Amino acid sequence: MIPQTDPKAGYAAYAAEIDAAIKTMLESGWYILGKEVSTFEAAFANYIGTSHAVGVANGTDAITLALKACDVGPGDTVLTVSHTAVATVVGVELTGATPVLLDIDPTSYCLDSTLLKAALDALPTPPKAIVAVHLYGHPANLDVLLPFCAEHDILLIEDCAQAHGATWNGQRVGSFGAAASFSLYPTKNLGALGDGGIITTNTEAIATAIKELRQYGWRQRYISDIKGVNSRLDELQAAILNVKLTYLDAENSKRQQLANIYSTRLGSIAALKLPQTQPQATHVYHQYVIQVESATVRQALMAYLKEHGVATGIHYPVPVHKQPAYTELTTIPKRLTVTEQAALKIVSLPMYPQLTPENAELVCNRVLQFFETQI
Repeated sequence: MIPQTDPKAGYAAYAAEIDAAIKTMLESGWYILGKEVSTFEAAFANYIGTSHAVGVANGTDAITLALKACDVGPGDTVLTVSHTAVATVVGVELTGATPVLLDIDPTSYCLDSTLLKAALDALPTPPKAIVAVHLYGHPANLDVLLPFCAEHDILLIEDCAQAHGATWNGQRVGSFGAAASFSLYPTKNLGALGDGGIITTNTEAIATAIKELRQYGWRQRYISDIKGVNSRLDELQAAILNVKLTYLDAENSKRQQLANIYSTRLGSIAALKLPQTQPQATHVYHQYVIQVESATVRQALMAYLKEHGVATGIHYPVPVHKQPAYTELTTIPKRLTVTEQAALKIVSLPMYPQLTPENAELVCNRVLQFFETQI
């Protein structure tokens, strides 16, 4: 079986270096907020092109603490999308703010920026922030988002959980907004071997606030000047990430090569909608997502591929506003048509840097064979 993703292969590729880094960390005797974390924070900030990066416990906390550090809280409204991991909305709600969900662009699967003016008109007060999700490795439309936020005094927070290394007009995502959140979950383009997250910003006051919030609101040890939480990236994961960060660009290049194989081989199938990249963007293919004609075809395709040794996934099968815990959320427009249709038809093919070109070709052969049976 060719897996849809394979974090174990990501460890095996650098096992000797990772094991050595872990051993050094263990022998140091310092296991929380030590040298490994500070080294990773500095290296990641340098990689993204920001002045600061602050490690936290996971990607959800990264969204929450980024928003809180920007003074987003109860009584505020935050615009984001429903076609995302539920963590995006959880992160907003944990601040006490109210998420309002917008539809997505049918090409990029990111926030439909043409709906921003309608959202502004529909809300009783302007939103405090927009959380722009750079989904599947493709950036949201920053050419529209940045001037819109500037004009209306709205904070832009980037959700970069699936876009480590992606660029817009040559600049890495995570460096545009007031702050940006990254997940370091094992399957991400830059993944730890457990949970982890990091926040980037160019504003020193925001970075300072995040550092206080992630550790009980301490400005000095044991004294909570503000109400904070326990959300620290630990030394073990930081040691692993310090190794893996050095390979991120090379691994993103492998993802792009695999995506090129898929796009070239599957481009002849009229019944498939393949990923597209905007001219301003660099896509880093956290996922390679195709879209078929119907839920029935998707079910048949996934079953066929599984039977023939290819695992697939759906990112994501149920939009947030359709999930039982979140049906009360406001959506603009009232029905998120593109989001709801995409959720019925999308399929994620195998995508990870250790996937061989030969196996990518095999995946293509199986997809082609399936559609030949449909004729």
